[in-house]
Amino acid sequence: MNDAHDSRPASAHAADLPALQRRLADFAAARDWQPYHTPKNLAAALSVEASELVEIFQWLTPEESARVMEHAETAERVEDEVADVLAYLLQFCGVLGIDPLAALSAKIDRNEQRFPVSDPKISHRHSL
Repeated sequence: MNDAHDSRPASAHAADLPALQRRLADFAAARDWQPYHTPKNLAAALSVEASELVEIFQWLTPEESARVMEHAETAERVEDEVADVLAYLLQFCGVLGIDPLAALSAKIDRNEQRFPVSDPKISHRHSL
């Protein structure tokens, strides 16, 4: 199902992470960009793209930020920055041989142990 602001075909949503990583690697290879796709450069690019995502929300109130996807132009900007962040993260993982889904699953497992539901401090901790 496509949203009103999403002009991509539904098939674009069906790709799995390894297929997207291959597409990104092929894209970079076709342009001879691999020498520049070092862990350091990809981490820096990831940080820049994450900052561009933050910039969209910088001066919004919490209420405005919750409604950001209601406006087609802003929604497109948010989606583009999310795509950029994910693209650089997947390339970073590919270069270092990290399985991002396995890494996330392991991190959630560790956090479930670190922050049990019965812990009264859990309400003060919101990050992974």
